[in-house]
Amino acid sequence: MRVAKFMFLFMVIAALAVFPVKGFAKDTLVYGTTEKVTDMDPCHAYDFHTWEIFYNIYQGLLKYPPGKTNIVPGLAESYDISADGKEYTFKLRKGLKFTDGTPCDAEAVKWSIDRVIALEGDPSWLVTDYVDHVDVVDELAVKFVLKNPVAYFPALAATVPYYPVNPNVYPKDKIIRDPSELKGGKLVGLGAYTAVSFKRDEEIVLDVNPKFYGEKPKNDRIVIRYFADATTMRLALEKGEIDFAFKTLNPSDIRDLEKSDKVQTVKAQGPYIRYICFLSDTPPFNDKVLRQAVAAGVNRPDIIEKVFLGQNAPLYSMVPMGMWSHTDDFKTALGDGNVAKVKELLASKGYSESNPFTFDLWYTPSHYGDTEVDIAAVIKNQLDTTGVMKVSVKSAEWATYKDNWGNKLMQTYLLGWYPDYIDPDNYTAAFAGTAGSKGMGIFFSDPEWDKKLLEGQTVTDAKKRTAIYEELQRMWADEVMTAPIFQGTLYVFAQNDIRGIILSPTLQFMYGPIHRAK
Repeated sequence: MRVAKFMFLFMVIAALAVFPVKGFAKDTLVYGTTEKVTDMDPCHAYDFHTWEIFYNIYQGLLKYPPGKTNIVPGLAESYDISADGKEYTFKLRKGLKFTDGTPCDAEAVKWSIDRVIALEGDPSWLVTDYVDHVDVVDELAVKFVLKNPVAYFPALAATVPYYPVNPNVYPKDKIIRDPSELKGGKLVGLGAYTAVSFKRDEEIVLDVNPKFYGEKPKNDRIVIRYFADATTMRLALEKGEIDFAFKTLNPSDIRDLEKSDKVQTVKAQGPYIRYICFLSDTPPFNDKVLRQAVAAGVNRPDIIEKVFLGQNAPLYSMVPMGMWSHTDDFKTALGDGNVAKVKELLASKGYSESNPFTFDLWYTPSHYGDTEVDIAAVIKNQLDTTGVMKVSVKSAEWATYKDNWGNKLMQTYLLGWYPDYIDPDNYTAAFAGTAGSKGMGIFFSDPEWDKKLLEGQTVTDAKKRTAIYEELQRMWADEVMTAPIFQGTLYVFAQNDIRGIILSPTLQFMYGPIHRAK
């Protein structure tokens, strides 16, 4: 009997080892994605998925509730604004502690912002373009002194570069890529979760943070599993090996899974956009007429149907649909697949069927998913079919692609944008302002545009701001330093017993509300 009991126990232990998904903590949820993390440092990471993890393991002075666009208190319980709009003083909650027990006070906030400014990481402009300096008022009060009044500064304060990091863990003079480089070898945050395991491109395990000041998550553990391709992730979902999958499945997978009664579909129109960029200070695209011609030749509905099986929406402005001030000026001014307009514009520059306008169109094959090569191919076909353009398609992996646009090596190229903060400024100044445009490889610069963009940033009256961004969109359809293509639809597929998945207009995917139905 003793031997039998021992053998039974051995078999149970062996079974738990064979089925690791069931061997986790009581309320464990397994999340699948084809995304990748980059640098595990809030001062340098600047991609959708890494920020998503930071939203859950770190915390800002201010934050968005899951699924909402209104700003609410985070680490700061309140803030005051000076009469001139240039000083924001935040009052921190009492008793805040990092997951290693280190107190989070005003000194830690100042140290973190000073570090962002000094290290000049990719998203540092979200701080340096606006903040002159930070002062410690007292142990729980910290003052941000701005260069100019900024109508949407609370939204900026909710972004990742403003997140306090532990001065005892993060180095002052170095950007961190992996947690192993940190003192103690762990991510030490202030959010609802704490990272207990990190295996790059394989798996990250997050447990509930017992020191978190806010609402406790409705699960005990989140396991993020990384898949090399969408097909493998879909199979894992269908086999029940993962509880939900988010970013990115192929259009055919989305179509099939939406029809399946074995999984549930959660979808929402997202604020992420896709567009064509033009190197605007270098021939040939320093001529806006040529930029207009390319934009007029693009047929958005055709791209969406052929590449995405109708799963996204055509976009006629860099400001996305659903955001205040959005207009459809590109549709009015240039249309879709407008061959007559293309021929008219190019004829004015001496191009014809016997002398077509030739140029390169670049894409990156993996960063935006498997469909990117198809987008480029469809656009090439559309433009070539006009008879007065001849397009050569070229590609480069993401790291090289970024270097290429900084070094002015790409005439036209495809990019995508996930908002840093929910405001039209984030969809305009980043591409049309002198500083932002340079960073995106567009190199458009015009003092009148800079003046108008600054006005949009500093004016506080909502009606006046709306009028400014409506005017900017009209100007955009003439200047065409970028050409919008489509606005994405977000999809999450989950097992039928999963509840609490919320797709937010802010693109902040929060793990806390997700749980398994009892």
